[in-house]
Amino acid sequence: MPPTTDDAPTDRTGPDLSGDQLIIADRVIGALAGAGARLRPDQLRAVAALTRPGARVLVVQATGWGKSAVYWTATAIGRAAGRGPTLIVSPLLSLMRDQVAAAERAGLRAATLNSSNFGDWEAVENDLRAGDLDVLLVSPERLANPGFGRRVLDGLAGALGLLVIDEAHAISDWGHDFRPDYRRVADVLRTADDATPVLATTATANARVTADVAGQLGTDTLVLRGPLARKSLHLNVIDELSPMQRYAWTARNLPALPGSGIVYVLTVADADRLVQAIRAVQGPDYPVAAYTGQLDADRRHALEDALLRNEVKALVATSALGMGYDKPDLGFVVHVGAPASPVSYYQQVGRAGRALDDAVVVLLSSSADDRIWEYFATATIPDPVTMTELLAALGDTGTPQSVPALESSTGLRRTKIDLMLKQLAVDGATERTPDGWVATGRPWTYDAAHYDGVVAVRRREADIMRSYVHGRSCLMTLLTASLDDPQTVACGRCSVCLGGLTDDLPGGADDEDVRAITATLRRAALLLEPRKMWPGGVFGARGRIPAHLMAEPGRTLAHADAPEWAGVLAGARDGDDGAVTELADAAVATLAAWGRESGIRPEVIVSLRLTGTALAETLAERLRAVGRRGGAGYPVGPGEPPAEATGAVEAAHWRGRLENPPAADGRTVLLVVDATTSGWPITIAAAALREAGATAVLPLLIHRTVG
Repeated sequence: MPPTTDDAPTDRTGPDLSGDQLIIADRVIGALAGAGARLRPDQLRAVAALTRPGARVLVVQATGWGKSAVYWTATAIGRAAGRGPTLIVSPLLSLMRDQVAAAERAGLRAATLNSSNFGDWEAVENDLRAGDLDVLLVSPERLANPGFGRRVLDGLAGALGLLVIDEAHAISDWGHDFRPDYRRVADVLRTADDATPVLATTATANARVTADVAGQLGTDTLVLRGPLARKSLHLNVIDELSPMQRYAWTARNLPALPGSGIVYVLTVADADRLVQAIRAVQGPDYPVAAYTGQLDADRRHALEDALLRNEVKALVATSALGMGYDKPDLGFVVHVGAPASPVSYYQQVGRAGRALDDAVVVLLSSSADDRIWEYFATATIPDPVTMTELLAALGDTGTPQSVPALESSTGLRRTKIDLMLKQLAVDGATERTPDGWVATGRPWTYDAAHYDGVVAVRRREADIMRSYVHGRSCLMTLLTASLDDPQTVACGRCSVCLGGLTDDLPGGADDEDVRAITATLRRAALLLEPRKMWPGGVFGARGRIPAHLMAEPGRTLAHADAPEWAGVLAGARDGDDGAVTELADAAVATLAAWGRESGIRPEVIVSLRLTGTALAETLAERLRAVGRRGGAGYPVGPGEPPAEATGAVEAAHWRGRLENPPAADGRTVLLVVDATTSGWPITIAAAALREAGATAVLPLLIHRTVG
């Protein structure tokens, strides 16, 4: 947090903060921000309010303002007065260790309970009961755990010194990052003593979200809202580059950007591809790395530390590296693709330039982003029909059910069921018990007017992003106006205000870079891990798939909307000879590298056609000709999978359609598959081929689609 001496009030004692309390405040802020630092006026107002029983305070301030200093200071004052510990609810699992370190600098003892430190839970809970902890940090998901509620929350009921809701915009489904589990905070509010002060903090709340959160806290909530513009940021937009040109621009210009920074992408696959693209241009040892939510906690921590120490030029990251990451000297943020919300975009670019006079921000936009924005506008809106079906499935048994069991009985995706159960729990219709989920019997109705309003707000935010992309006014003004900042003024330093890109940034990409990156990415087939467990449920078989029926690790040529294959897949499906040749060349190169790595060579090539095109058979024929191998098509029975069928339902469907595999006669089979999302047809076909005599089945998936 930056020093705060410049705007300290002249008279800092007054009736609200005693001299002794002010001494504690100065000690804490000095430890956090350096000798001589003082609380800002609104920081002081918030801390003073939180010394009073039952206070409700909502702080909406720009990133880097020092919101955490408020709760560390209030905690220190409260503990000195004999109050109980502070409970901080935060979604920032990967960054909680930074919060623990900050608390220790402030002279407080803090600990976390989260999914990454299960082995420490017993010791942490013992310290909490013994009164040896000043601060406990938990995730909102932890609040939903019945065991945690019994062991920890019940013990803290009536004994909390302060409740802190960090990133509080996530409480509101009008916000850009609504999380159903965050509504569990309401349970803590209900069980907490009325005298427990509550602090909520966020940098990304417009007027509607602010009012919603303040209303949830209580009618007497003190709202402290400041200006949100960031003077250090030089905002730029480069529009209408193709996906591969965006990769090439980033790869070529990354070394010229100041210091180290973050390159944000929209998907995990993009993160991995862009790292390969950068190294194709800058060399295989160029210091960049992919950062996504799929990495384990230790790897994420190592990458965060590497960026803090400037050991990498950039992390190529999804939104998993976002709220709460604090590197004061972060020199740049580049977005390869625009987030759906200007509020989310503001939050991410706010990582840069906290302690710098100048930081570079670049958005590489594309018309293709529109499709992603529309998906996010509706992705979390409940469907009343499927919600009713899920409630019926819960109610039919009368006993608690697990998410996998509900997946088997309903045919819905597991991730979708998980979200639906949490949404129903927010409305009191479901409850999570130690043994599983149950229906409470409380009626549930779909609030169409409310959800229509949420979608309308999200689409208006997408319109603001379109205005941002097309430079219709000052870029900083568009962002801060989306947050209803009353002090919004033109920044004078963005590419719109200056009439051109700042910092001598180029506006286009080099064609040679595009060609080099395309060739590199096409050679980099992705590993296709075989499924290892049968699904159970209506499928019947459950448990581990026997080794003699399992596919070998396979390869995927194109994942999702892989930009290196833009146009080629469509052309190959339509029978364009040039496109088929490009695809076949990549497949041959993949097979050669695969054979060198595994030592396994296919002896027969079988095509599996799952879509309405002949692509699988066309590619298989090319490969048979090149490799002088025989083969056949795998006959697929009639019928389409049920809509949204997954897991046991989908596996059962494919077992019924893939009953008659071609003979394998003790040979190794290369199974060429056109497209699948789940991989279940590959799993079923591989098992059938093994039963028909194949010694091994090597899946080559042309296109891994995303459902």
